[in-house]
Amino acid sequence: MTKINKLLVANRGEISLRIMRTAREMGIQTVAVYSDADRKAPHVRFADEAAYLGPSPSRQSYLNIDKILEVAREFSVDAIHPGYGFLSENPEFAKRVHEGGICFVGPSAEAIALMGSKLEAKKAVAKYKIPLVPGTSEAVTSVSTAKSIASEIGYPILIKASAGGGGKGMRIVSSEDELEEQMKRAMGEAESAFGDPSVFIEKYISSPKHIEIQVLGDQHGNVVHLFERECSIQRRHQKVVEEAPSAVLDKAIRMKMGEAAVNVAKACRYHGAGTVEFVVDQSLNFYFLEMNTRLQVEHPVTELITGKDLVKEQIWIAEGKKLSFSQEELQIHGHAIEIRVYAEDSENGFLPDTGTLSQYRLPQGPGIRVDDGFEEGMEVPIHYDPMLSKLIVHAADRESAIEKMKRAIEEYKVVGVKTTLSFCAFVMEHPSFREGTFTTKFVEEYFDGQRSNPKFSHTEKQLLAAFGAHFLQEASPASNNGTIAAERSVQSLSSWRKNRKHG
Repeated sequence: MTKINKLLVANRGEISLRIMRTAREMGIQTVAVYSDADRKAPHVRFADEAAYLGPSPSRQSYLNIDKILEVAREFSVDAIHPGYGFLSENPEFAKRVHEGGICFVGPSAEAIALMGSKLEAKKAVAKYKIPLVPGTSEAVTSVSTAKSIASEIGYPILIKASAGGGGKGMRIVSSEDELEEQMKRAMGEAESAFGDPSVFIEKYISSPKHIEIQVLGDQHGNVVHLFERECSIQRRHQKVVEEAPSAVLDKAIRMKMGEAAVNVAKACRYHGAGTVEFVVDQSLNFYFLEMNTRLQVEHPVTELITGKDLVKEQIWIAEGKKLSFSQEELQIHGHAIEIRVYAEDSENGFLPDTGTLSQYRLPQGPGIRVDDGFEEGMEVPIHYDPMLSKLIVHAADRESAIEKMKRAIEEYKVVGVKTTLSFCAFVMEHPSFREGTFTTKFVEEYFDGQRSNPKFSHTEKQLLAAFGAHFLQEASPASNNGTIAAERSVQSLSSWRKNRKHG
């Protein structure tokens, strides 16, 4: 059994801080790593020690395996936690950490490699009779073969890169006329992103839900699931809003999905924290999608409804300890919702935005948690994922959680970059979300950033009232005073917002 006394977190930003906070509670010393862009970042200051990796581009810093291992040896660490993203699902990294005599806080390199290949993963879980979306079990490179398969399972179909995810190398094909061109594009994108052009084909389930199950497995063969997370609100195949539990699953389906997720973990002898993702159709039939062999961005909602610290469990598992609880001991307590606050312009296709955080004030109060890695005055770099933070709320029930999130969003002040806060406020108000009927098509079906109603904070509402009163006094008696005042007030407030951003 390994005792971890010093932990290197091979990551940056909010996830580094989140891991190091738990490590400190456990009496474990921490080592942070950083690039040029992160020299003054909070995670660097929080750690007991810190080491410079290299220039800002991730390939020269956070993806530099040799440098990270060099730092680990220099600082005599016992273990490395990869967080998520970067090297977290790189089997070569996990293997080299282990070969270097350092504990890897995560699954085995073999499990990462197996689940990292979608085709091999499907083969492995098929032995456990886990529902799979109809499609190929082998890589496809021939257009004629693809046409034959598509004809058999029926259009629309989905072409997906075998070696990766995040929406890269993914194409929806509605008819045979589109197949050849979309196949070439998918293979080219897969080659560029993952160095592997392999793709596979499966039946495209239109308007599905994306529901995932959190699992934990120890090194003694024990595996449990910690219920589901609803992750259907997405843009570019990446999640923006997550919640636990799902509003549509009943106890019977939850149990079936949980058992399936446990069997997926057993199929690769999994240990550590992992997530099994399912696609769910309108009849609530579920199909295995993939397994993420790491901690997920949205893990806090699971922590809030179960009362379990997943990072603490990861560290104990890495030390060789048995799970600290059984499946029967787990219960769902209340409801949790998480939004990802991205530095993106939701009114312009969610394009990333950069700048300096001239104002950055976090919401507070009971049941509110913010995991972030930024402070007021910091610059948002262009080199990494544009997520500023994760805002998470917990309440007794779903309706109360939605109302708490609405209040928290209104209190969250970010000036200097555009963010997804306004989009998330739109989600919280939308009938489809409130009723739980939304699918992964939510953005394209309901959200038009240019036409969405403006959402104003309490301060901005006061300014609107002041602007309106001013223009009403100056308006001609013959004019439509109310309409003109309202239009001018919104225009003036928009100008005020713009000046605040750049002022």
